[in-house]
Amino acid sequence: MVRGEIKTAVILGVAIAVGVGIMSVYLGSIEQEDVPEFAVSPVDKSGFRTAPEIVGIAEYLNTTPEELDAKIEDSVVLYDIWTYSCINCIRTLPFITAWDEKYAEQGLLIIGIHSPEFEFEKDPENVMAAMVKHGIEYPVVMDNDMETWKAFENRYWPRKYIADHEGYIRYDHIGEGAYQETERIIQELLAERSMAMQTSMPSQDLVDLESFQHTSSRTPELYLGYQLAFGRSQLGNEEGFRPNQAVTYDSIPETPEIHKFYMVGKWQNGPESMKLESDSGEIHLQYFAKEVNIVTEGVGTIHVYLDGEPITAEHQGYSLNGHILDIAEPGLYNIVASNSANVHMLELRVMTPGIEVFTYTFG
Repeated sequence: MVRGEIKTAVILGVAIAVGVGIMSVYLGSIEQEDVPEFAVSPVDKSGFRTAPEIVGIAEYLNTTPEELDAKIEDSVVLYDIWTYSCINCIRTLPFITAWDEKYAEQGLLIIGIHSPEFEFEKDPENVMAAMVKHGIEYPVVMDNDMETWKAFENRYWPRKYIADHEGYIRYDHIGEGAYQETERIIQELLAERSMAMQTSMPSQDLVDLESFQHTSSRTPELYLGYQLAFGRSQLGNEEGFRPNQAVTYDSIPETPEIHKFYMVGKWQNGPESMKLESDSGEIHLQYFAKEVNIVTEGVGTIHVYLDGEPITAEHQGYSLNGHILDIAEPGLYNIVASNSANVHMLELRVMTPGIEVFTYTFG
């Protein structure tokens, strides 16, 4: 019995030693393999909807319909709903173009869905000029009839949806901001794709860009078109809006209300804008913000005055030459860029008949 127990113990010891050796070799081989940056766990996608098809497109820019369909397959897709005269959209573009440059080769496809707010934004030449200005090299589709906008059930500019490589919408963000959060989602979905397709994905830091800091309680966006201003009119003249009529606005009160604009001169009241019909005209506005932008169309000049004096370098927007705004193409122009927010009286002296003003936006 003793010898038998000793023999059994020896055999058992040898077996354990062999097992430990095999396990050591196996674990060593695992340590030599690449470990992904993210721990990817199975995801229950039953609660996610799939991204709708892109429909009703007037123009495909930087792509073709066939090429875009092929690129969407197996890609992580960021759908950016934007329009080129929207300041909130414009502020997001440095981040979006940086993500395109950084992640395109790793499986990220960015699609700009250009859904216009104003009629002039339906012109492909205007959109292409904006793309060149902002360095957009990813595909942009012109959703002029807002059919893709409706397919996404969207109501906002800008809005970002991110779909995973299987087409499920995994992220939805309205407006500016949340850039780090958005980029982390991109990285996580690319890691999922990498694991599924057995490809490598290098670890990377987040894009390091400074985001715009908004003024709280700033003047809200102001619309000069009667249709867009319906239910939220801030026109201070007692004549008010008169749809599709040319109205002569004579004067402004001695104490204008803040956040309201006042017209002087003869202006055609359109659904989207006010169009100057007299030889010259004025728009007066008392606002609270650090930044003021206008959307305008036409060819001519506007002189910009702040608190009764030609605007100085301390507050001068980047679109100005001194206190002069030269308008050559329809779009958004920055006319005030101060370091801090304050109440100011802004006066635009419109020097050229035919100029249209659509909206003021603030930051």
